[in-house]
Amino acid sequence: MALTSHADQSPFAPLRVPVFRSLWLGNLLSNFGGLVQAVGAAWLMTLIAASDTQVALVQASTTLPVMAFSLLSGAVADSFDRRRVMLIAQLFMFSVSVALVVVTYNGWITAWSLLGLTFLIGCGVAFNNPAWQASVRDFVGMDLVPRAVLLNGVGFNVTRSVAPAIGGLIVAASGAVVAFVVNAASYLGIIAAVWRWRGPAKQPAKYREPLASAIRAGIRYVRLSPNLRRLYVRGFVFGFSAIAVLALLPLITRDMLAGDSFTYGVLLGGFGVGAVVAGLSSERMAESISSERMVRLAFLALAVAVAVCSTSGWFLLTLAAVALAGWAWVLALALFNTTVQLSTPRWVVGRALSFYQMFTFGGMALGSWVWGMAVEMYMLPAALQLSAAALAFGLLLGLKWRIPSRRDLNLDPLNRWQEPDVRLDIVPRSGPVSVAVEYLIEEADVAEFGRLMGQRQRIRRRNGARQWTLLRNIESTSQWIERFELSTWADYVRFHARTTQEDGKVGDRIRELHRGPQPPRVRRSLVRDPGGLGSEQG
Repeated sequence: MALTSHADQSPFAPLRVPVFRSLWLGNLLSNFGGLVQAVGAAWLMTLIAASDTQVALVQASTTLPVMAFSLLSGAVADSFDRRRVMLIAQLFMFSVSVALVVVTYNGWITAWSLLGLTFLIGCGVAFNNPAWQASVRDFVGMDLVPRAVLLNGVGFNVTRSVAPAIGGLIVAASGAVVAFVVNAASYLGIIAAVWRWRGPAKQPAKYREPLASAIRAGIRYVRLSPNLRRLYVRGFVFGFSAIAVLALLPLITRDMLAGDSFTYGVLLGGFGVGAVVAGLSSERMAESISSERMVRLAFLALAVAVAVCSTSGWFLLTLAAVALAGWAWVLALALFNTTVQLSTPRWVVGRALSFYQMFTFGGMALGSWVWGMAVEMYMLPAALQLSAAALAFGLLLGLKWRIPSRRDLNLDPLNRWQEPDVRLDIVPRSGPVSVAVEYLIEEADVAEFGRLMGQRQRIRRRNGARQWTLLRNIESTSQWIERFELSTWADYVRFHARTTQEDGKVGDRIRELHRGPQPPRVRRSLVRDPGGLGSEQG
């Protein structure tokens, strides 16, 4: 989708796409209910909890499932119909929310049952988010992905700017059970929107990858993607240190400001206002400063905000600090999310996003527990100051692990490869498959060939190849042989389906150095045990 006018370049351009607009509005309503429920759960926990750690664990109970199920949820998002995954996840969260209403209304709620039910809601979030985020490009097209990601963040934080205050009023006037009813009802809009969306027509994979294999493929892709690994580390440190401002906000309200549930809601609203400002301004900031500088700025702003909260007993000063924290929160998380989406091919984007969630939300879950324990051990101001120090460490971490800048990468499938005609009776499970590619390289081009084959090795292994080797003929020194294996014929077909246009550029440069017939000769073989040749089948 090309950007052809000034209007198209506005932050609101994705809302001109009807599908995105209806889903975004449904999600906006759901976010409103979720935030009202969060206020009710957090404040209810301050009344029924036996310790301050349980108060902080309300945040952990919703973020821990995202970490625990990320590998599985990412593989599900990439392997199954994303619309169906989102629909099932939303219906599950609706059912759990109704159960939370029933349990609370009847007076059966305890600290641990509250944590358990919010944990189950977090499980729904864990499976919904990778499918939702991986579908953004399907909603709006490649060009509008950064703006759509920001609008998702803006939508959440628009509701954060008003919903917590409304939630605080609801809890103060009617109790937590009414807040839980509002949340249950809020799922109906997004369920209806997802139900109406039919999703893009796409060619089904010839051989569906089993979930266990899909999880391994996702792990392998991340392991061989240095930029993603650096981003995940920074996301973990950010989540671990930044979550203190939200996890401890009920205690800041109660102990440092002597406030009530309405005061807590207003502070959360201030956080949301700051986040909205970030969502509307970050795209313009990205045009003038690098991604790494934006992330460092977010770490610095949050460190300052948390340090102010650790000493302030004045409501307006704390409100300003919390708003600054909200601005930094969205600035960093939207940039992390966009970078993952734009630097990952479609076949693995759900798993890449789930890894991002696992590290970032895992950091949040761990941080919620650590900062809660720190309050009990060192008191609230000291715990907040330790969090500010952790944020300062995250800023310095950028000196070693920088966030990659956005680049215009064509990660669409290359689609050049055609399955060859074979003489053997080959079935999907036939294998292992051995592949040898022969090149003729002049001596003057050997150094450049070696550099390119280093890139080729990483690409091949990332897409599923194993036992990759590069051989040189000792009799005809201009001949080089690239050799690798795949476990089955189905894996070999998937291996080629994963090759992107960007990967193809490396292959094109290698072929330019090849001095023999084009394309280079490829030999495909099945690895066989000599003892079983009497009953040879594919």
